[in-house]
Amino acid sequence: MKKVLIVDDALFMRAALRTMLENNGYEIVGEAEDGFDAVNKYKILNPEIVTMDITMPKMDGVEALSAIRKMDPNCKVVMISAVGQESWVKKAIIVGAKSFIVKPFKEEHVIKTLSKL
Repeated sequence: MKKVLIVDDALFMRAALRTMLENNGYEIVGEAEDGFDAVNKYKILNPEIVTMDITMPKMDGVEALSAIRKMDPNCKVVMISAVGQESWVKKAIIVGAKSFIVKPFKEEHVIKTLSKL
């Protein structure tokens, strides 16, 4: 069972991802509502996979990804972004994201993406 940290500023999005992932055998070790919180929780929880929103308060997802990669160059972070944020997705891939998922997403796509990691 892979351990996942869910990062998104929207509670409903975190809840939706939690349900999808738990229903497919993933263990949710934590949730964060902004990039700053994500970096701190990554240090403590040591997840195998992180789902990371891009647009968040305090620290955006690309900045958080960069900070996490400095701590753990082998981290597996999947960015989640709304349609129309292609430039952010490109930045995230350059910084080291393993993949990306576009909102709104379907459960099958989320599971397929994470299972490839």
